Amino acid sequence: MPHWLSVSTAAITAINRALFKAAVWIMAVVVPVMLYEVIARYLFNAPTTWGMELAVLLFGPYFLLGGPYLLHLKGHVALDVVRQRLSPIWQRRMDLVNYPVIVIFCAILLYFSMPSAWSSWEYKETSFSAWNPPVWPIKAFVPLALALMMMQAIIEFLRVVYEPTVACSEEGGQQ
Repeated sequence: MPHWLSVSTAAITAINRALFKAAVWIMAVVVPVMLYEVIARYLFNAPTTWGMELAVLLFGPYFLLGGPYLLHLKGHVALDVVRQRLSPIWQRRMDLVNYPVIVIFCAILLYFSMPSAWSSWEYKETSFSAWNPPVWPIKAFVPLALALMMMQAIIEFLRVVYEPTVACSEEGGQQ
């Protein structure tokens, strides 16, 4: 892999890793909020107007920001039973097809999510509930996460293309 490409891929993966680690801390807010909501609702018969909605709003960024780095870790749902039975060359071929499909999927979703996020920001959209928090910051996470996922998929594709150990082991195994 060319040096400039190696540096770029390392930088994007590092950004996704940092966001992944930051997203974990969202649970440090969600768990106490949900605990408070359950106690208020069932012990004091006084549910909050904001507890459940805040948890739902925070779950979005939690899942979205974890996705790109999870792609790097190969932690997404996969057909491992089938994949493990394939030779390394066929696993590599699957990756060379799968990552472009992910990029195309992310590009399509990004194309359709940008106007929604932009409109939400322009109008300073709120949830229209009793609590009525702003939702435009949450909607902004959708195109951001899609762009990060798309970049990570491109990086993973390039790693498969340039990875010398896979190519050497495949050539050695076929002789």
